[in-house]
Amino acid sequence: MSSSAAAASRPAARHSLVLVVTCLALGSVVAAMASLNVALPDLAGDTHATQTNLSWIVDAYSLVFAALLLPAGAIGDRFGRRRALIAGLAVFGAGSAAAVFTTDPSTLIVLRGVLGVGAALVMPATLSTITSTFPRAQRARAVSVWAAVAGGSALLGVFATGALLEQWSWRSVFWLNVALAVVALAGTLRYVPESAEAHQPRLDVTGALLAVTGLVALVYSVIEAPTRGWAAPATLGGIGLGLVVLAGFVLHELRREHPLLDPRLFREPHFAAGSLSIMLQFFVFFGFIFVMMQYLQLVRGDSALMAATSMIPMALAMVPFSRLTPHLVARFGFRGPWTIGLVAVAGAMGVLSRVEADSPYWLIAAGLVPLGAGMGLAMTPATTAIMDALPRSLQSVGSAMNDLSRELGGALGIAVLGSMLSASYRSHLHLVHAPRPVVETARSSLAAAHAIGGPVAQRARGAFVDGMHTALLGGAAAAALAAVAVAVALRIRADRGHPQPTDQATTTAQEPVSHLHT
Repeated sequence: MSSSAAAASRPAARHSLVLVVTCLALGSVVAAMASLNVALPDLAGDTHATQTNLSWIVDAYSLVFAALLLPAGAIGDRFGRRRALIAGLAVFGAGSAAAVFTTDPSTLIVLRGVLGVGAALVMPATLSTITSTFPRAQRARAVSVWAAVAGGSALLGVFATGALLEQWSWRSVFWLNVALAVVALAGTLRYVPESAEAHQPRLDVTGALLAVTGLVALVYSVIEAPTRGWAAPATLGGIGLGLVVLAGFVLHELRREHPLLDPRLFREPHFAAGSLSIMLQFFVFFGFIFVMMQYLQLVRGDSALMAATSMIPMALAMVPFSRLTPHLVARFGFRGPWTIGLVAVAGAMGVLSRVEADSPYWLIAAGLVPLGAGMGLAMTPATTAIMDALPRSLQSVGSAMNDLSRELGGALGIAVLGSMLSASYRSHLHLVHAPRPVVETARSSLAAAHAIGGPVAQRARGAFVDGMHTALLGGAAAAALAAVAVAVALRIRADRGHPQPTDQATTTAQEPVSHLHT
């Protein structure tokens, strides 16, 4: 090899290493959103966590992740993305290491929130590092790899956890987090260059605090509602407080010259519909995973690995339809693929809501295939609609909104569908002649009732299936709402005289961006 060829290959090799390291960091934090769902039965039995505790253990991570995503992205852009990546991986790894030695559900909830802080620092820093490091000619390919990792890591996390639980306990999930964080941290220190943006506006600390406070109050009240009662003053007051604080966040952002998120952007129908669609799609997806992993293991009696493997039809349908969707959009426009995808998701959740304790697997697969296909059809148009609705100068806002909608939707899906499951489970579990301590234990979670065994466990499984029906029907309603919202938004835009985006607009909208805030 000539000296000039060797010199040219060195930057390319370094860019490849940067891509590998950042995608490893991204995959670690995205996988952590869904992976612990597979371990819930094992975790509940070991820590005596209630059904509400389980919702919090899963959702504390997603909630903190979503609430801090915008300010964490701004911190990385202002003070250095490499620094943010290092700090985020250190927090994520340290929190995971502490969780390994935890036996108390409340402590585990707090530590999952700590992991969410690390994840919020990591995710925006990975994309910004790629787009600020790679030359323009290679940037689109690198971002496509990043997007594939972001989209597929949740399912990969489910499969990896299922395999680990065949040999080890739920603690192995956190050991895996530690190992991935250590490798990504070493790679970041060795290969990732520092980058930051000059002349950044002052960080909107007040807006960030309002957003975090409002979201936490809202989600906390929803998750605790099955225990306290939906009509209890604490529940209604907490939901009201959350909504009032979030309204205050909107008013605050409207008055700022450089807001974290400008509410006026939602006047654009495509931006609003795309954001709502992404949020409700992941609302359904993560809520479904939370419910289904418990059903497969505690009701059907599947092993953790078998439960994870049962999700393969969804993945096999999602991948080809995701690849096909850009061609369908280019030929037919947004309306067809987007709305059909959302209708397919709603129909799939309706099918899955008919599953009983002794249903054959083919009925589950009959719901998983259209669920995966619908997600694949709807995700690309929704993301592209967000990006296409904004001028080039605001593409960073579109990227931020896409990420925020996904993480917030996942957090709300686990909270709402998990609460619907828990409330229905408690109301349908009738143990008339059992001792009061047994009743209270069985009502706390299906895992606790499963440990009691006998008729108590049998009735608990029936009550859980009833609760699952309610929760999955709630998911079907959310997907149907998204389909209606998209149809209305596209009609409004058409009435205003704006054509649907073409393949050229789609290509422009998918160009990489390097910031996650205005």
